Order: sequence, then structure tokens, then C-alpha cells
Amino acid sequence: MEARHEGQALTPPPLGVTVHDDGAFVAVYSRVATAVDVSVFDEAGREQRHRLDDRSGDIHHGFVEGLGFGERYGLRVDGPWNPSDGLRCNPAKLLIDPYAQALVGTVDWSGPVHGTLPDGHTRDERDSDGAVPKCLVVDHTFDWGGDAPLRRPAHETIIYETHIRSLTMLHPGVPAELRGTYAGMACAPIVEHLTELGVTAVELLPLQQFVDDERLWKQGLRNLWGYQPVAWCAPHNGYAANPAPGAAVTELKNLVKTLHAAGIEVILDVVYNHTAESEHIGPTLSFRGIDNHAYYRLDPDDPYRYLNYSGTGNTINADSPAVIDLVVDSLRGWVTNYHIDGFRFDLASTLGRRGLDVRFDPAAPLLAAISNDPVIAGAKLIAEPWDVGFDGYQLGSFPSGWLEWNDQYRQTVRDFWRGTPGLHDSVATRMMGSRDIFDVRGPSAGVNYVTSHDGYTLNDVVSYELRHNHANGEGNRDGSPDNRSWNGGAEGPSDDPAITENRLRRRRSMLATLLLSRGVPMLLGGDELGRTQRGNNNAYPQDNDTSWYHWEAGDESFLAFVKRAIRLRKATYAFGGSGWLAGDRPAQGRAEAVWFDTDGEIMSREQWEADEARPLAVAIHPIDGWRRLGEAHLVFLNGMRTDVTQEVPAIPHAPRPQIWVCELDTSSSDPEEERTVKSGDAVTVPAHSVIVLRHIGDTP
Repeated sequence: MEARHEGQALTPPPLGVTVHDDGAFVAVYSRVATAVDVSVFDEAGREQRHRLDDRSGDIHHGFVEGLGFGERYGLRVDGPWNPSDGLRCNPAKLLIDPYAQALVGTVDWSGPVHGTLPDGHTRDERDSDGAVPKCLVVDHTFDWGGDAPLRRPAHETIIYETHIRSLTMLHPGVPAELRGTYAGMACAPIVEHLTELGVTAVELLPLQQFVDDERLWKQGLRNLWGYQPVAWCAPHNGYAANPAPGAAVTELKNLVKTLHAAGIEVILDVVYNHTAESEHIGPTLSFRGIDNHAYYRLDPDDPYRYLNYSGTGNTINADSPAVIDLVVDSLRGWVTNYHIDGFRFDLASTLGRRGLDVRFDPAAPLLAAISNDPVIAGAKLIAEPWDVGFDGYQLGSFPSGWLEWNDQYRQTVRDFWRGTPGLHDSVATRMMGSRDIFDVRGPSAGVNYVTSHDGYTLNDVVSYELRHNHANGEGNRDGSPDNRSWNGGAEGPSDDPAITENRLRRRRSMLATLLLSRGVPMLLGGDELGRTQRGNNNAYPQDNDTSWYHWEAGDESFLAFVKRAIRLRKATYAFGGSGWLAGDRPAQGRAEAVWFDTDGEIMSREQWEADEARPLAVAIHPIDGWRRLGEAHLVFLNGMRTDVTQEVPAIPHAPRPQIWVCELDTSSSDPEEERTVKSGDAVTVPAHSVIVLRHIGDTP
């Protein structure tokens, strides 16, 4: 039976708001509610409540006359109140519809936004209207002009992780009124920078509607990064240049369409592991007041409190059908309504926790629902494969088709370029795609990175040994542990030319290593400009020049180097291919990788197993049987603090010694002069540097 609104019983319409001719169907999931009202607000803020009189199972639904596009509304849910048992219904609190497509306003922490009085148990009967955002009914009609998600293969992808506000706030080519917004990022100077850099995808820090933490608000800080969501289906209204309600919807679509026209995919960093309702004494904004048990994991020994695998106070209940449907519907909406190309799932291990023991299971129902959904199919699914709870570190455990942030790559490469001994075997494994982690799924299952938003910038990795997070208001206890970088004994900027050059060289070498490695490379936005956060490795509340990109102070020489390294990767099958590389002999349909010692001889087992710092040399030449698929390359890596002499090896099975030309040399800031060497020549590989040679012919 089709849904109707002429006084007859309704079959449940889709959850959320579905606009009809003279009103809208509204449906809300709650097992515990005894009554659900839709509060509709006129332009003067006057409220009119409409009871959802029909119930189908756990879905409360009804038809609200006059509710149409552009109208503001919220939910009020009545039901049992017993916080000790995890029951927190409070009709005095105006709630955000979990399926809201846009919000108007934000949370006013000075208002009565908490469901309880300060004792934590007595229901607060004060109305929260005026202190919480209202939902907006959205018309998703938009002229896409033939645009669609780009669906670039993973092995051809180069990700640029960035933040809409930080990227645009100080760019001189972005009009002042557009800085910090979707429209600002869509401006030509930003798009041109990305295309000239050569990246193929942007990964945007969270733009699902979020709020500032109460603690930050009290300290006069802001949640810049956005990891405190309140509406998983709505774009953050604070990033809209136009103050009109719902403008974020259109502006985000314009941004995606603009980036797609430039050949750049858009990946969203999505936060489905927790919400901004925080711990047991947090605000009542949505889930908590609708059905606390259905949406959150409560402590089975004390349902007053929440299990906290996110580190933010609560954890979503990934076993719940309501959560599974909501997450999948949210992802579908981002794909269909906004043409999003992929998603990076924050603390994704939480999404795979299930059962009474709450352990991770790669076959968990929520992960399966995401993987198998036909609308989401083809989008990139990238897991941050850990959370902060027991059994939370799950690198390599996600289902086929998922990509994963590879923090093993990050740590190994950083340590190698610090000169840590005994890492030559590990760094070789990481550069070849981390087969020990992603064997069955292939190297493109790993997202390689040396820096991300969560930690030091590349400049700060080589410039600071101690974290400098005092401005975050947490006593410098937050963020990752102090850096273990060798920086010559100087903390922060240095006037010593030798220290400055050493830092520059190691920055170039880490970026070169990243772009010469199998897997999907991810660059932290601003690293190409030499951006510093002055040692702050957890700058989430720093909505100021600590986090903003200083375009006019950018390092043009380093930027030119990064562009050159990206061009080299994109032009070379050896570095950007999709399959595993064979060992020291040809293999049908594979590229060959052969590792050499400094004498130009193939590395022995004893050399691989030696616990010492040593340089590396690898020859990579794509072959199909005996037929070459592309030009061969030699890569020399010296992570030690002293120069080494490397004999140029000969590729096995080649009929004559080869001639090579230098394509990249991280020991110099200047573009390399074309210089050639041949097999058997001795080459100096300076300390902390990478040299890449390309085969251009054989000797007579």
C-alpha cells in the first residue's frame, strides 16, 4: 500500500522528510518513543507542533501539511526517562533529525542544551529552542551539466589532504568574502594550484555539519577540523559564503562540479564513529533524545555511561539496524546528491565492532552494508584502520575493495630518513607496496603517507623534537608523542645554513620516497609550500595562522620539486603500477624490481638481515616476458648522515651495460642538470638524499 495522507493509515515513508504536493511525509526511527512531534518554525521563529500519529514497528511517521522546501523544523521526542538505564527522552529538547539535509544556526552552549540538570540525573525541563540549530527541508535540484563521479583507478590516484578553511583563508587570489568557504576553494587560483601540482584527488577534512566542543567554546577556541558531527547528511553551513539558509548545499555542489571539470576527485573525511553529544553529561542534540540505546553503545555494566572507543565520549552502535541504515543512506546521499568520489572513514575500526564482546570483525554488518551497496559501489572507501579501544588496531584487516591508511609506511619512512639502523628491509617492503599487510588485495589497498592533518607538518617533522601544543588548552598533553626527529639540535627555525639545508634535503627525500612507492600516495596540503604549525602536532582548535596556509611565504623551490616528483610518478609505470613487483628474475606480466648493494651486486640475505644503517639501490624495469613495457629506472636512497659511493648496477638479463640519465636528485633544490652515467660508474649519493636515474640506452 502506498503512503497517503488523507486520514488513512500510512505505510512508512523513507526516514527523514519527503516533500509531497501540499506538505511532507516525515518518518523517525525510535524504539522507545511514546510520542514524536515535528516542530515547524515560521520566519519569526514561532513554533507549530505536529504529532506523528502513525507507527509501523519502530518507525513513527505522518504527513505534515504545509511543510515544504525551505521550511525549518526539528523533532521533539517523548518517552521514558531514566538515565541510569540509558533512557533519556526529553520533549523539552528540540532535536536534529538524523536525516536532516541541512541545518540553520549552530549550538549556543550558554543555553539549556543539556538534557539533565547539573546533577546528571534530573531531567532539565527548559526548552532548548533558540540554543540549537534547526533542520532545513532541502530541494536537491541542481544543474550538473553531465557531471558524474570520476571513478579514477586507485593506482592512478594521488591524494591531497586538505581543509577548506585553512586552504583558502590567506590566499591572495581568493576574494576576501569567499575565504574559508566552498566558493573560495572553487576559485580559479586554488583549482589551478591543485592541477599544476598534479594531484588527482582532494581529501577534505570533515564537512558533515559539526559544532564546536563545549570545552573549546568556554576557552574561546573553535573546532577547526570538524570531527564533532551533529548531522551526517548535511554539509557544514559554516563553510558557505552566502549566509542564506541552505546555501552550503549549492556551494558544495558547485565546488565538486568545478573540481571534476579540472579532473580532480573529491573524497570526504566522514565521521560515523561518534557524534558531538559527547559523554553521559553531554548535550542532548539528536540521537541521545531519540533513542539512546539504538544509536550508541552503552556500558553494559552501567548504561548511564557510554563505551568510548572514539576518545570523544561516545561510540555509535554499529550493530543497530537504525545506525546501519542511516550510515548507508548518508553515504548514498553524498554520492547521488553531491557526486562525491570517495570517503575516508575516521576511526573506521569502530564501524566493524560487533556483538557482546564488541571486537572488530571485517564481516561486521555495517562494513558489509557499505561494501555491498550498489549506489556506493565504485566510490573509494578508505579506512583509518584503528580506534582508541581494545582490539582497535586493524591495519590490513578491512574487506576487499577497501583502502587503508598505512601508518606503518609513515613510521618506517620517517625513521629511515632519520638514519635509524636496520630499516633497509622494512623500507624496501613499504616502497614495494607493503605486501606483508596487503598481500591478497594488492599494493593499491594501502594509502601511503609521511604526514597527515593528525600530526606534524613535513616541515615540522624535520624541525621539532618536541610537540608545542600549549595553545590547545590541554597542558601540552594532547597530540602524538614528542617527535623523534634528528634535527641537528635546533628546535624550530634555524639560521644555520647547514641545518636548514639538511632539513630541506630530508623533506625532499621523504616526499620523493612517497611518490616512488607502490600504493596510493597522500600528501598533506601545504607541505608543498613548506607550511609550519610551529611544532603544534594537534592543531584541531587553531582556526588561525597556525593552521592557515601562508601562500605568500611559500617555498617556491620546494613547490617546484614536488611538482617534478609528481610528474615523474605519473609518467612512470614502474612507480605507479597496480600489481606486485617481482623479485630478482623476470616474471610474466609483472614489473621487475632488483635490489643492489653499494658495489652494484644483488643484495644477499645476510645484507638484508644486518642490523645496521645502510643505503639502498633498486632497479625497476617493467617487462612482459622479455618485452619491456616502459623505461627502466634506478633509485638510490641514502638515509644515513654521511655520503656513500654507489656503483651503478646493470639490469640482470640485459645484453649490454646501460646508459642512464638523472631524473631527480634530492640533494639539491635546483632543477637537475641533465647528466648521464653508465653501468659500472661510481656515483656519490649524498647523505639523506634520493637519486633517480632513467635508462636511455645501452652502450655500443
